[in-house]
Amino acid sequence: MTGAPGVTTAALALAAAWPPEADGGVRPVMVEADPSGGDLMIRFGLPTAPSLLDVAAAAGKPYPGSLLGAASELPFGVRAVAAVPGRGPCREAVRLLAAETGRRVLLGDDRDRGTVLLDVGRLTEDVEPLLAAADQVVLVARGGAEPLTHVSVYGLDAHSYAEQLTLAVVGPCPYPAAEIEQTLGIERVLFLPWDAKSVAAMNSAEPGGRRTAGFRPPPLMTAARTLARRLAAPPVHETGTAVA
Repeated sequence: MTGAPGVTTAALALAAAWPPEADGGVRPVMVEADPSGGDLMIRFGLPTAPSLLDVAAAAGKPYPGSLLGAASELPFGVRAVAAVPGRGPCREAVRLLAAETGRRVLLGDDRDRGTVLLDVGRLTEDVEPLLAAADQVVLVARGGAEPLTHVSVYGLDAHSYAEQLTLAVVGPCPYPAAEIEQTLGIERVLFLPWDAKSVAAMNSAEPGGRRTAGFRPPPLMTAARTLARRLAAPPVHETGTAVA
């Protein structure tokens, strides 16, 4: 979405706060499926392989393998498939993932368990097939009048996604949820506070978990846990959520 609202940070927070009972204790996998390129490799000093490119390259093979084969363990306990920086290779990788064979890799087979959280970045035609295949779609936007107005012009049909769509508003917002829901025609609006300490800890290369429960957990993680429980509540067929 517009205005650098923190889509990747929101996706990481959701992965960290995902309720363990939702998938029988299987941790989710966050996938950087942003056609504009990834951030995690530079942010955490990850190697260039394995990455999203490896997943996309294997998608057309008879036995493409599991997403876990390309996942890295981030310092705060989140598993992620990172994308290389740069628009060119990532756009092609997302195009391959959005095809039928790529979506089968994301869906997994009958033996696979767990949820896949897709960080698709901005809403473009490249990611539309991924949104259509997702069980839940989370739009992330800042709370001002201008970025919220942009939500309505991104071309996502709120009526078509009515049961799947949640708007996560990041940071200060002068409007109540009910007003945003009525104005934009989105049934579910939730606020994610801009919690500088949690963001800094989540972006640090130093090992350490993010507290999502216990005595006074950080505000961002408290809100992310609420959103994660909402998303995990409906029946899912093992792909999970696209975060845009």
